[in-house]
Amino acid sequence: MNMTAGFYESDRNEALIRGVAVSAPEFSHNAADQAFYTFPLAAARLSGHEDLLNVIVPAAALQDLSIAAGDLIELTGSIRSRNVHEGEKYRLILTVYAETLHKPEEAAHCNTVFLEGSICKPPVYRVTPLGREVCDIMLAVRRRYGRADFLPMIAWGRNAAAAQALSVGDRLRCEGRFQSRIYTKLIDGVGVEKTAYEVSLSSLERLLPET
Repeated sequence: MNMTAGFYESDRNEALIRGVAVSAPEFSHNAADQAFYTFPLAAARLSGHEDLLNVIVPAAALQDLSIAAGDLIELTGSIRSRNVHEGEKYRLILTVYAETLHKPEEAAHCNTVFLEGSICKPPVYRVTPLGREVCDIMLAVRRRYGRADFLPMIAWGRNAAAAQALSVGDRLRCEGRFQSRIYTKLIDGVGVEKTAYEVSLSSLERLLPET
């Protein structure tokens, strides 16, 4: 983990993802006099594992583009979060907000996210049963007009060891992959398969403001 000094006037939330549309876009909702559509996008890792990501896109971005299942799509946008009330609890939902989309000539899949924001919960460091160092970090990234996205991130190895010393309010510059991860949760003694979404970090840099 590196440290850099400087002033930081705004947060950063940028995603470049190239993958295969699992299905055609379907209507999702209306907001601010705009229609929004959603579709799942499968982005393959070098290992061959696929991250299945939910994409939200404004209708205007689809005016000149027809998307069908199996189409290779490249998008630029950001990672968005929202809290959904389920019973007595709230669940954090993460999606890819697509600002631009096109069908690329380049066939290789891509999944890169750049973030700058502030830690909003104490990092949680642990060692897995296989001996891997892991640190969970929650980053608050401000949008324009005052709203913020709350993005769970996971650091590994040396980055995880360094991240455990970070505190709420520390500003970070990060690069990683927006990933889906299937896990099993015990509910009333029964294992239920769930999917977690998070940014798996490849680099992590603490930003120090100048004095």
